[in-house]
Amino acid sequence: MIRALRQPFAESGFTLVEVLVTVVIFSVGLLGLAGLQATGIKMNHSSLLRSQATLLAYDIVDSMRANRTNFAAYAITKAANPYESPADLAQSDINLWLGNLALALPGGDGAVTLNGNRATVQLWWDESRSGTVATAPRLTLIAEI
Repeated sequence: MIRALRQPFAESGFTLVEVLVTVVIFSVGLLGLAGLQATGIKMNHSSLLRSQATLLAYDIVDSMRANRTNFAAYAITKAANPYESPADLAQSDINLWLGNLALALPGGDGAVTLNGNRATVQLWWDESRSGTVATAPRLTLIAEI
């Protein structure tokens, strides 16, 4: 009878090279996931700032609607300084609004222009975390008062 020859050192399991290739592929995948996570956090922060800006724009519009008799006093320009001693409700509202802009939005600034019963609220803020505020408004709200 013929005996089958057996190889005394048959391969079984993984070699070191296969394990290293697997680790490299797995590492690249984890780096991709980390990049996706960082992008998601950045976009989430951008969404938060835009939501805050929208709430602040509606806040000044609601203040104007509550004080219709002094509606014209709410017109302010970009980079306007708060009133040192507010003389009326409109100036107090503007001071509060400018303070809230500075607190809620990095580099936050705003302007309100009036045209008849229409108010245009424009907001600027620094979304890049670099300290530079956008030259074009990041949010514009037009509302009938």
